[in-house]
This record gives sequence, C-alpha cells and structure tokens, in this order.
Amino acid sequence: MFTRPLMAAAVGALTLTLPHVSARAAEVKVLSAIGMRQVMLDLGPKFERATGYKLAIAFDSTGLMAKRVASGEQVDVVLINRSAIGILEKDGKVIASSVTPIAASVAAVAVRRGAARPDISSPEAFRRMLLSAKSVARPSPSVGGSSGDHIARVLEHLGISDQVNAKSVIVMTGTANQIADSPGEAVTKGKADVALHQLQELMVVPGLEIVGPFPGELQGSFAFSAALGTNAREAQGGRALIEFLLTPAARGVIKAKGMEPITP
Repeated sequence: MFTRPLMAAAVGALTLTLPHVSARAAEVKVLSAIGMRQVMLDLGPKFERATGYKLAIAFDSTGLMAKRVASGEQVDVVLINRSAIGILEKDGKVIASSVTPIAASVAAVAVRRGAARPDISSPEAFRRMLLSAKSVARPSPSVGGSSGDHIARVLEHLGISDQVNAKSVIVMTGTANQIADSPGEAVTKGKADVALHQLQELMVVPGLEIVGPFPGELQGSFAFSAALGTNAREAQGGRALIEFLLTPAARGVIKAKGMEPITP
C-alpha cells in the first residue's frame, strides 16, 4: 500500500514529468472488475487528460480477470475484488507493496420506472418479493463476479434458489458499455420485472428506479483494490493511476457513482 508521503511525492513527480509522458503517450493496461466500471469510465479520461498516459481497460467479472492474471497475462494494473487480489498477491502475480483499497459497493434492487415499488424492508419481505416476481434479472453466478456470487448465496440462505433460478434472466455483464448487457437494461426492455445487481451499475440505466439495497444481513459489501502486476511494462503509469484513484476529486466521483471510497 502506498503511504501518504509517497502519494504526495508521486503526484508531484507526475506533474513534473507530464510533458514527457504526454509526448510518448505510454499505454497502461488495466484489467478491471465490472464493479469498478462506472468509476473508471468517468475517471479514465480524466486521468488521461491529467497525465498524458493512455489507458487500455478491459472489464469483466473479478473471477475471469483473476484467472487472466493468474495465467501470466501481462497487466499493469489489476482492479478487482479485494479477496481475489489477496490470492494473486500470495501467488506472486501482483506486487504486494502496491495493493491499495479503492472502493466498496452494495447489492441493490431496481424496477422499471413507474412500476410499483416492492417492499424489501426486511429479509422476509425481500424473500416474498423474489417469490412473487414473475422474472428476476441478475448477473451470472458462474463467472466469479462479486454480485453474481453474492446473490446466489443470498438465494441459498433464504431457501429459494430453485424457485428464483427457474425464473431468472441471467445476464453476462462483460462489456465496456455502461448500460448494455446489464440486469437493469433487461428490466427496462421488459425482459424481467426486477433487477438485482450492484448499486452503481443500476444507477446508470435510464428508465430504472432504485428500490434500495438488499436489507439487513443480506446486503453484503464488495470491496475493490488495485495493484500493480509483477509483469507490468508501464509500472510508473500504473502507480500514477493508483495514486489518481486516491485523490479527493476521484473519491468524490466514487461517491457520486454510488460507491464508498476506502481509506488506505
């Protein structure tokens, strides 16, 4: 993890080297979880304008991104679920001293705007809502994504996995597009009555109304961390990106997107 003095030094060095960086337009390769997509779609261009670096970002589930890094794929910055980063750190795939907590999110419920808002005020009310819904859009639980895995565990905990699985619209969310291929879009297109996904992914879908986070102990929390790959080719740019995600302006964007910044 970067210390505050190192962060200040890095920001200062970044400013001093800006013309040089801009001239060579070095590319920083980032493998990011879907959970950080809304933040990175906003902050990525701002980072590029501020530093001259270019970002090559791929978005997919934490599980699939972790497998890519574990297989030896070259990467400068990994931005995925904190527990998966921990495994990569243990296996020597990311630089331990660079691991930095960035943001956390929660699972939420949404319906089409204008539809009746279901009662999700308690775990039992949430259970009744899922059983009464005609169809439920949710991320795939088979690819190791934070929300997909969590939702599957919640259904199992409530004892309604079979019933909800039978009427689930499973959405594969691996795309850079901020709206397409999402549970929220499935609801706005009439493919499902209710969407279950991370709050920040539901917030950006036009025509969708957020009902609220999962209730009580069902809510869950998804923490995301960033780290440099041990085979990073653009380590300086990678460090600059991680430091950028810790700035007050970046933390403001994180909050605006429905996530919570994590203090390193």
